[in-house]
Amino acid sequence: MTDQPTSVTIPTADGDMPGHLWLPPSGTGPGLVVLQEIFGVSDYIRSRSADLAALGYVVLAPEIYWRLDEAGLDESGDDFLERAMGLVARVDWPRAVADAVAALGALRGRAEVTAGTGVLGFCFGGGLAFEVAAHADPDALVAYYGSALPQLLDLAPAVRAPSLHHFGTEDAYIPMETVERIREAVAGPEVEFRLHEGAGHAFDNPHPMFHHAAASAEAWAQTTDFLARRLPV
Repeated sequence: MTDQPTSVTIPTADGDMPGHLWLPPSGTGPGLVVLQEIFGVSDYIRSRSADLAALGYVVLAPEIYWRLDEAGLDESGDDFLERAMGLVARVDWPRAVADAVAALGALRGRAEVTAGTGVLGFCFGGGLAFEVAAHADPDALVAYYGSALPQLLDLAPAVRAPSLHHFGTEDAYIPMETVERIREAVAGPEVEFRLHEGAGHAFDNPHPMFHHAAASAEAWAQTTDFLARRLPV
């Protein structure tokens, strides 16, 4: 296993979508589709994908922005958040969902995947993962502060996978009133819901604008515990 992924292509209705594949030390295991934030398949998303592969998962991160003419962002620029907001505004949500479903299907079909498959998404990808779970029935779902969730709650009855949701109590984009509405809509015996005190939106992202070290560490420990129980290696 290496921290450097292999470039792969994922068949979709409109052509081949680029993706990145990480293998675990054993070379085989359960599968996880990792769905990006609004910043694309960034160094952060690659790092988390490598972390998951080190735990024993076959990890696929699709380039959901592949239809746009600018798939990469320089996060060192002062305007990176503004540019990312501009990019995500151009995304066709139904096509993005279909692409993410295609990524899950492609991962399920890989010889390296010898057990179940799950989806894990951050921010934009958290909402995307939730809708994928409603349509494609993965074996596990992890959503970090899914930004589209308030608009997707009518899908909650269709999400049957064991799921884990993370939110920060100081999220400026998803206030606690909305978080509680999400909690009520998704509640069930297979759902775990974690609130992280003092953390804002994107608290797991290491960029100084977002990072909350304590919440990031706590949430990651909860995520790895959840996966060990629900999608065991």
